[in-house]
Amino acid sequence: MILEIKGLEFSYRDHKVLDGLDLRIGEGETVSLLGRNGAGKTTLLRLIPAFMRHKVGSIEIDGRAVSGMALRERANYMAYIPQISSSVFPYSVRTSILMGSANRLSLFQTPGAKEEARAEEVIDLLNIRHIADRTMENISGGERQLVLIARALMQDARLLILDEPTSFLDYSNQLLVLEKIEELRARGYSCIYSTHNPDLALMHSTRVVVMSGGRIAYDGAPSGLVGSDILSEVYGRGIRVMETEGGSLVCIPE
Repeated sequence: MILEIKGLEFSYRDHKVLDGLDLRIGEGETVSLLGRNGAGKTTLLRLIPAFMRHKVGSIEIDGRAVSGMALRERANYMAYIPQISSSVFPYSVRTSILMGSANRLSLFQTPGAKEEARAEEVIDLLNIRHIADRTMENISGGERQLVLIARALMQDARLLILDEPTSFLDYSNQLLVLEKIEELRARGYSCIYSTHNPDLALMHSTRVVVMSGGRIAYDGAPSGLVGSDILSEVYGRGIRVMETEGGSLVCIPE
């Protein structure tokens, strides 16, 4: 599966948010989006599944325009996972995950044995069986984010789109979510997510895309930012990416 974006432009009235953006994501990649507030990260993530419509440029999956696909067909290719919300419905975790199979069912059809078996597979895949019978309102934020990912996996989509999946989570839960995303990448899923934490992006991405002024200022391996001034220029303050003795990449304010 290949996602290809060419010459994408988007404006909110007279304010241009994306300006001729090009991006290509292949199978088994984890791409993190970095950039200041207003750089266009969330806008891009909402344009990819056609939640909003663009007038200039193209967004294609395997050579097919996403905008020309029906909602159910788009759901077969990609799954959008929003930021976690403090407002949740009192469904059980298992029931919430089963809801993700809606794109495979007819309007009046309910999940059957096949969907229930798939839900159990997904529960084991994300190691959340210990919370499967609890309600969504009685699990932690990190666990709730994993349930949203599990529900997305029920679509059998190969591209996961996550808008700030670690926001409002403590550091332990941030690592938990991104480690699971990395496990999914190893299984052939492609992921694109936005984050305000450069350190997490450096640790848990195969590629880092830095956005600025509606364009891409950097697109490459995390290691390519070592010794670079790009993050300093984008964020407007001294930031140096360095490699530790153990081989990890970290951001150091200057």
